[in-house]
Amino acid sequence: MSIPITDVKGVGEKTAKLLEKLSINTVSDLIDYYPRDYDKLGDLIPISNVIPLQTAVVKGTVTGNVKLFKGKRTTICEVLIKDESGVMNVRFFNMPYIKNVLKPGSVHVFRGKTSLRGKQIILDQPQILKPEDYNDMKDELIPIYPLTKGLSSKSIGKYVYYSIYNYPAEPEVFPEKILTEFDIPDHREALKKIHFPKDENEVSIAKKRLSFEEFFFFLMAIRRNKALAKETPNNFVCFETADTVRLLEALPYKLTNAQKKVWAEIKEDLSSNKCMNRLIQGDVGSGKTIIAFLSLIEVCANGYQGALMAPTEVLALQHYETICSFIKKYGLNIKPALLVGSLKASEKKDVQEKIKSGEVNFIIGTHALIQDKVEFKNLALVVTDEQHRFGVKQRESFVGKGKVPHVIVMSATPIPRTLSIIFYGDLDISVIDELPAERLPIKNCVVNTSYREKAYKFIEKEVASGHQAYVICPMVNESEESDLENVIDYADKLREALPDSIIVSYLHGQMKPALKNEIMEDFAAGKIHVLVSTTVIEVGINVPNATVMMVENAEKFGLASLHQLRGRVGRGDAQSYCIFISSKNDEKTFERLNILNKSNDGFYIASEDMRLRGPGDMFGVRQSGDFEFKIANVFSDAGALKAADMAVDEVLKEDPLLNNEDHVLIKKKIEEMKTFEVDFRSI
Repeated sequence: MSIPITDVKGVGEKTAKLLEKLSINTVSDLIDYYPRDYDKLGDLIPISNVIPLQTAVVKGTVTGNVKLFKGKRTTICEVLIKDESGVMNVRFFNMPYIKNVLKPGSVHVFRGKTSLRGKQIILDQPQILKPEDYNDMKDELIPIYPLTKGLSSKSIGKYVYYSIYNYPAEPEVFPEKILTEFDIPDHREALKKIHFPKDENEVSIAKKRLSFEEFFFFLMAIRRNKALAKETPNNFVCFETADTVRLLEALPYKLTNAQKKVWAEIKEDLSSNKCMNRLIQGDVGSGKTIIAFLSLIEVCANGYQGALMAPTEVLALQHYETICSFIKKYGLNIKPALLVGSLKASEKKDVQEKIKSGEVNFIIGTHALIQDKVEFKNLALVVTDEQHRFGVKQRESFVGKGKVPHVIVMSATPIPRTLSIIFYGDLDISVIDELPAERLPIKNCVVNTSYREKAYKFIEKEVASGHQAYVICPMVNESEESDLENVIDYADKLREALPDSIIVSYLHGQMKPALKNEIMEDFAAGKIHVLVSTTVIEVGINVPNATVMMVENAEKFGLASLHQLRGRVGRGDAQSYCIFISSKNDEKTFERLNILNKSNDGFYIASEDMRLRGPGDMFGVRQSGDFEFKIANVFSDAGALKAADMAVDEVLKEDPLLNNEDHVLIKKKIEEMKTFEVDFRSI
């Protein structure tokens, strides 16, 4: 299915470039681009019953000609419609051709979001349907795809339909035995049902199969890692040294009991006869980094090298600056180095030579650390920060730099222990479930959109006090078919709402890395007061001066993701605040979001999230981050996860090397996997 996307009927060069922004380059990419949700047109309501700031479906007669208002940047068309209960204004932006569609006396069904102008309710930019088309479509499930400006869900659906029904299916990867035992449809059938379902039951069947497949291959990759790591001898025996003891005595704070317990486990691992493979799972702000530093210092003091890999350049730089300050302040006998992609070629070469010769022993970097050109002299410990940002194959690459080193992976995403055992099956698990006593608890509130102006005033007040703020939006660009806030337009909206003295900038994952780093560094340096961003900042920067985190469309994020975002504030001495704004006012949404109001404990939040949503939530809460399963959700698809876990065990028990005829395609797919990344924040 490596057929180029331009072969699909209706996709020209211009559309292909838009699809490329969504990482859709081939027919295979397209049919694996699943809807993020589904919609129904909804029932007709009388005009007199329309409520402001909600989606409404009305059937009305056009009462007069369309009026055209031209501004500098925007053309607005307005027209009155009526039914037996009343009249209302309908408004369109930059659609002057609408006057040829809406003729006086014509009857249409209008579906769109309402707004307020004074006391007048207006229907904005509605979808227009013929009454007979509405009657045919009103009970259909309409797929909603993640979009970029210039593309609509309707057009993506059209391209997907053409592809599924005009190109041959890829061979079914699972043998009939697995399909029957776990009651899942074949891949082709699942694709048809996920993109073009007749009802919610079909979506559920398709999601079960596609989630099972994603879990199966992820777990299979982990089992392979486990087999490689099993009983690996300790090539780098390390004993406790005076360096770490002196550092612990000199630090201006004492380790919490939870930190002491984890540090004791690591020291025992380092001095044992087996290689360490350990996960440190700790809540945001629980003090995982100091444990990582202690472990790396211990290794360096024993005459070896240690490496810390961070998910972003800015975070790598912050770690590097921290360890340099430790060296200066506490007289540590270590030689640090920073290796990131943005270094000049000559600088990279210099660092690489020092790593190879052993001149440096405490190396901090990003993915640049696992490039082929990087050779270590005696790498004894690898620490990966924010493990959910790195894939299984990447971890293998890092571990493969010489003799098998000890491994510590760190994650700030709290997931229940049962799931940790499945997903981190190749690792021993340590939990830091205690926060430092001096941390001020973050004050939270969950509100609807009517509080937005108050929130803006609050941000203005915090900035005036010398602090900074984050504002999170779920989308990058404006979408024709979505009511979700987007980063680019929202930044403009904030610039208008806040005084000119407040510098507002925006950040999102589609930017070039150099620009992202520049913006994050400017925010960290205080040159930007308010940063509007997608969840790309979740593991990006440590800015103690930031005291406000405001999240728009909070209902669209998983609770673990919202908790991670909240962890960006509360890092300094000042009181910090988190404002979750929901565009949905229903009781179930507020019950879920209010879990964040009740507690700042990530483990409690994860367990409550699982209790509330359970395996029955068909759509789950789709995450807007960069790395995630395409469709699977470890909470809402718990049944598929358990089934995949059983299937992997059965296959490997019967055929450990995957050489049987039934498993040839499974083996082939695993070998073709460049990396398999999962974002545990999608829970």
